[in-house]
Amino acid sequence: MSKLTVKDIILKGKKVLIRVDFNVPMNDEGVITDDNRITAAIPTIEYVINQGGRAILFSHLGRVKTEDDKAKNSLKPVQERLQALLGKPVKFIPHTRGKELEQAIGALKDGELLMFENTRFEDIDGKKESKNDPELGKYWASLGDVFVNDAFGTAHRAHASNVGIASNIKQTAAGFLLEKEIKFIGGAVDNPKRPFMAVLGGAKVSDKIEVISNLLNIADKVLIGGGMAYTFLAAQGYNVGTSLLEEDKIPLAKELLEKGKDKLVLPVDFLFTPEFKDIKPSHVGPITSIKDGEMSLDIGPKTIELFSSILKDAKTVVWNGPMGVFEMENYQKGTIGVAQTLANLKDAITIVGGGDSAAAAIQFGFETQLTHISTGGGASLEYLEGKVLPGVECISDK
Repeated sequence: MSKLTVKDIILKGKKVLIRVDFNVPMNDEGVITDDNRITAAIPTIEYVINQGGRAILFSHLGRVKTEDDKAKNSLKPVQERLQALLGKPVKFIPHTRGKELEQAIGALKDGELLMFENTRFEDIDGKKESKNDPELGKYWASLGDVFVNDAFGTAHRAHASNVGIASNIKQTAAGFLLEKEIKFIGGAVDNPKRPFMAVLGGAKVSDKIEVISNLLNIADKVLIGGGMAYTFLAAQGYNVGTSLLEEDKIPLAKELLEKGKDKLVLPVDFLFTPEFKDIKPSHVGPITSIKDGEMSLDIGPKTIELFSSILKDAKTVVWNGPMGVFEMENYQKGTIGVAQTLANLKDAITIVGGGDSAAAAIQFGFETQLTHISTGGGASLEYLEGKVLPGVECISDK
């Protein structure tokens, strides 16, 4: 897939609408607790203003259903953090439309930037943003000359702030962040270097049915860990105790086991405990060693060794989902083991899907040792399912 990027467009003197993903976590006092998404957007923003573009930034933040939600989800704190990170003034307009916004955009000079308010403020009156209201997309498009989408986190949704604008403006391009997602995740699905391995974890099989099914068609091996492993083990007839189990998905797990055969690899040992607490495991062993009332919260050392031996020759690896309850110190080793294995691979493209696996990779210090850590949880999953993402599809082809 070859899409126009921000580097393919002449920006000087142009009003450049940039859809960023500033959906950052904030505490009850409105203080940002993690600014990774803001930092990730800076290369595109700096490129636009350094080229003499007039940058108009906008994003969603949280869910906005009531007037009370507006107070908690203003982008004002984000504008303040961005201004500090850029070391340049960022004008903030506390509206999503209207004369004040239009006049502020009209007054922008080359190399200047402003941000307008949370796009989801438009959802209070009939979900205009989330349902891609035609009038809203057309209005936002009228504010600029060029549209740059750099928000992969919402690329799996057709909203007024991505598809709506793109369908009403002549020039559309991907920002650097979106370009990376297309290159790495899209490349892994469409044309991976082989051997191509996938490591899938997380809580539920139901969250990743389509991903597993699609990857079984294109990957050389699919390694399964995390909570979803117990549904597969139950499908093989094992007692999994009180471990996480989706009983209604057992028939589906059987189908995937049949489809995958030797390609689908399950854990061979586990850390068992009588309760869901951060206490030392009562014992380590195969699933057949589980005792009444016990559950597993992580894969064991033999599984880490098995997964590492399978992955050692990989040229492309996609990892989505932790191997255990990595938030607990006693049940981090499986997730750390996978991250360490990927970090040690030579000449391999290592891609971490968004969500918990991305958080774990960053938390445990592997961020710079992996090829790409995705910024979009739901979007990366749908990309791995082989689906067309509206926020990518709406960008002009080269």
